[in-house]
Amino acid sequence: MVTPDIIVVGASAGGIPALVELVQMLPPGFPAALFVVQHIPAYVTSYLPDLLSKAGSLPARHPEHGEGVQHGVIYVAPPDHHLLVEQNKVLVTRGPKENRFRPSIDALFRSVAHAYGPRAIGVVLSGYLDDGTSGLWTIQRLGGVTIIQDPEEAYAPAMPRNVLEYVQPDYTVRLAELAPLLIRLTAQPTANLATLTQAEIDRIRVEVRVAHGDSTIDLKLLQQGELTPFFCPECQGPLVQLVEDNLVHFRCRIGHAFSLSALLASVTEGVENQLYQVMQSLEEAQQLLKHLSERFADQPDLAHSLAVQAEQARRRAQAVHESIMKNEALGGSTRSQHS
Repeated sequence: MVTPDIIVVGASAGGIPALVELVQMLPPGFPAALFVVQHIPAYVTSYLPDLLSKAGSLPARHPEHGEGVQHGVIYVAPPDHHLLVEQNKVLVTRGPKENRFRPSIDALFRSVAHAYGPRAIGVVLSGYLDDGTSGLWTIQRLGGVTIIQDPEEAYAPAMPRNVLEYVQPDYTVRLAELAPLLIRLTAQPTANLATLTQAEIDRIRVEVRVAHGDSTIDLKLLQQGELTPFFCPECQGPLVQLVEDNLVHFRCRIGHAFSLSALLASVTEGVENQLYQVMQSLEEAQQLLKHLSERFADQPDLAHSLAVQAEQARRRAQAVHESIMKNEALGGSTRSQHS
């Protein structure tokens, strides 16, 4: 038996106040290392380490690539970089995005599960969509402890609620209960064991190496799943389908990864952008035809024909606009099912 001492926490919308509340209740000398992925845009400067350091008694920082893992320290993923962990070593990489995010919660969780097995504790807090579900599944199957924030309490309940669709977490807790639970778990040995086959563990290793930035060709990534007729929204490469029990996600030749929800969100966004381009072209055509109709007002037949075409362009642009609104509603409907 081993005692869990590697804690990974994933959060998105509503995650910062949740993280602050968590670290406020962790004691000095906490006998575990914490690794945090909070979704943040790549172009934004992150002050989260300073915020967490001031909120509690544990120091928080953006780690240096390759530094050693220390108990009682909070390691925060820097913007536009994956935070990964190998045995006793922190890695900061720019591997392919997962679920359109870098840093990715799944990438962190997967690396810790592969490196530490039953020594890992995974926590999913507030956030939209489902980053963290696949990673928490991996932690559980490799013997780690799995925890989610109670969706009824979360600012954005989608992430913990999505976990419940595919993983039976060991604990579902309110924020006030989370720190006491972690203190208790890191003070007692666990008898959890891995429940994956060697082939499944080998596939997880491949996905971990992809997040490192290793060559997907050398890793034979496309041989890890079933080729699909779908294409990567990031690079337009073919997608292979990877299956974990009833949990499905996709990867392309480059290594970009998508859950079902993330893939739908990307496709919906792409359709919306294309429709806006069509609407803009039709509106430009309407304006041009209207201008020409006024320009040739001294030729009634031609002016009338141009005015009719301008009206047709206006109606087509309106129809496209309505399609955009329906497309946005589709995306919103999908999100509302997970909120």
